[in-house]
Amino acid sequence: MKLKRSLIILGVVAICIACATNPFTGKKTMALVPNSQLFPTAFSQYNQFLSENKVVTGTKDAEMIKRVGQRIAVAAERWLNANGHQGYLKDYRWEYNLVDDKTVNAWCMPGGKIVFYTGILPIAKSETGVAAIMGHEVAHALANHGQQRMSAAYLQAGVAIAGNVAIKDEKDRNAFNQYYGIGSTVGVMLPFSRAHENEADRIGVYLMAIAGYNPDEASRLWERMKAKSSGQAPPEILSTHPSNDTRIANLKALAPKAKTEAAKFGVTSYR
Repeated sequence: MKLKRSLIILGVVAICIACATNPFTGKKTMALVPNSQLFPTAFSQYNQFLSENKVVTGTKDAEMIKRVGQRIAVAAERWLNANGHQGYLKDYRWEYNLVDDKTVNAWCMPGGKIVFYTGILPIAKSETGVAAIMGHEVAHALANHGQQRMSAAYLQAGVAIAGNVAIKDEKDRNAFNQYYGIGSTVGVMLPFSRAHENEADRIGVYLMAIAGYNPDEASRLWERMKAKSSGQAPPEILSTHPSNDTRIANLKALAPKAKTEAAKFGVTSYR
């Protein structure tokens, strides 16, 4: 009964805090850690990362990263203003840096701090490819995915603690920990992460189109990503990301919708 009560209390808390609707997803989002605390921490960690890595400056590639990032950020603001969400980005501090690293990756921290690794540029292949990546990464920040993942992790840990406190029998407690750990990860946390990736793909392809980049390139980018990947990928159900094939199919379906959205902003041709 104690465990049941604890779970109910945690559920009520989760419902109470899920009161902010994100304009890009239309969904209510968890915010156990408010952006007023999350953003300064992210900014500090970003600056530390830059100080410990080789930031590329003054090159055509570095300037391209900044140019594309700025255009995507402007597209986001245009969309927000047109949909009645003025001021949503007031606490964001956009920054775009290219880091000399062979890793095939790019990321965006809460609040708009973005890093591209040089290793991803050959797969991006062009400025439009960079825009597809940039749109996706910026979308994670706009949809507050970092905040949601942190909140979900806190709730997952809270339920685990409640279970361990409530279950007195050691054998039952060990069984709870084993099954809860697997069940909450495979059944909740991984699908949660995949949903975020799908959201970021959708938002990102819209933003790149509004910024004047052809959204058809997003699926082509992931075709190149698929060709580059080596080894056997884990089953989608055990992954934090959708499979390459799922992603490619989704992006192909989203491209015409993104063009229709961009046309609302007078964008009918692309760079």
